[in-house]
Amino acid sequence: MEIGIIGLGDMGKLYALCFAKAGYSVFGSDLPASIEKLREELAPAGIEVLDDGHAVSRRADVIFYAVEAEKINEVLSQYGSSTKYGAIVAGQTSVKQPEIAAFEKHLPKDVHIITCHSLHGPAFDPAGQKLVVIPYRTTDEAYKRMIDLLSSLGSDMVEMDYKEHDRIVADTQAVTHMGFESMGTAWKESGFFPWENESYIGGIDHVKIVTTLRIFSYKAHIYAGLAILNPYARLQVKQYANSESALFKMMIMEKEHEFRKRIYTARDFMFANKEQPMLLNGNVMKEFSPSGGPAVRKPNSHLSLLSMADAWHTLGVNPYDNLICQTPPFKLRLGIVEYLFRNEDLLEESIEAALFDKKIRADDLEFHSAVREWSSIIGYGDMEGYKQHFEQVKLFFGERLIEGRNESAEWIRKLAVNT
Repeated sequence: MEIGIIGLGDMGKLYALCFAKAGYSVFGSDLPASIEKLREELAPAGIEVLDDGHAVSRRADVIFYAVEAEKINEVLSQYGSSTKYGAIVAGQTSVKQPEIAAFEKHLPKDVHIITCHSLHGPAFDPAGQKLVVIPYRTTDEAYKRMIDLLSSLGSDMVEMDYKEHDRIVADTQAVTHMGFESMGTAWKESGFFPWENESYIGGIDHVKIVTTLRIFSYKAHIYAGLAILNPYARLQVKQYANSESALFKMMIMEKEHEFRKRIYTARDFMFANKEQPMLLNGNVMKEFSPSGGPAVRKPNSHLSLLSMADAWHTLGVNPYDNLICQTPPFKLRLGIVEYLFRNEDLLEESIEAALFDKKIRADDLEFHSAVREWSSIIGYGDMEGYKQHFEQVKLFFGERLIEGRNESAEWIRKLAVNT
């Protein structure tokens, strides 16, 4: 069985190398300007780089389109008609409804469509990571061939419908990323690095910092496509913004009874089962500590986490159900929300800071503004605005991004061991 990959960017190369290592015949293509460099890079692994997607489509038994979500229709319109009779075609985009529409429009009817989504970035070995498999148009025999192939990755495979995939991914990726992106934007606008501020010391805040740095260390188009092209994402992002706004208004008006009632209602909706093992237990959280900076921690409102819990409750979403499509940042985010809400002393400290600590109010105002900005960009479907906004924050953090990515990767590995 010959495997073809159209798009040899970070994820495309990762798949090509994994399949070649497993003993498959692998070849691929990319933009003309990248061909020669890719040939030199991938030849030692036995991977052949062909001239274009037509050459890949005519020859491959299984074809993966590893291209940006916003470009999937354009690329399919070029190469889809050349697909080999009886081939299996898959995409690696994070949003499946536009992908399925492009497959339906541009692929021959005699082609099997079994698409997939690896729920991790290119920095991770696929082994042990979540992999969603979506059989859309296929036979039992073709599906078995595809499962046998994907099994060579060593991933934890989950089968589901493409619409269900997009609904869950809206929570685990689009809203999760937007929350951390808002934190990064708020720190940029405040003009300080959080690891140098006494309000951002301790386990929860260190998780926030390294995950935010991790997200901004990657490419803007990945997150833009996830948020803007996913039809479920806008609804969930809007609710997150509405939840944050409602809580922030109660904070500045010091409506303590109303604020506490809303927080406790969200807590009881999600965390009533005190016997459930925690994603991040006390021992793990003690290890999450910054490498430098002020020694004394100050109370933090954790408005970003309170807003997430409120949004989940308002939407009737049980985030534990969505662990079926978990990503490392989502698991960390759910872990710190859970840790906050199931620690009575910490939750009380957070509520008191949110309502009465004027020293943290300026930071919360910047976060409130950032959430509104990101929500508006996503709501308008402004792909270029999203990328520009992202790149401005990325520039602010500079070289610390790679450090944050590496450190977060280490904590994600520890999290996997402890859960």
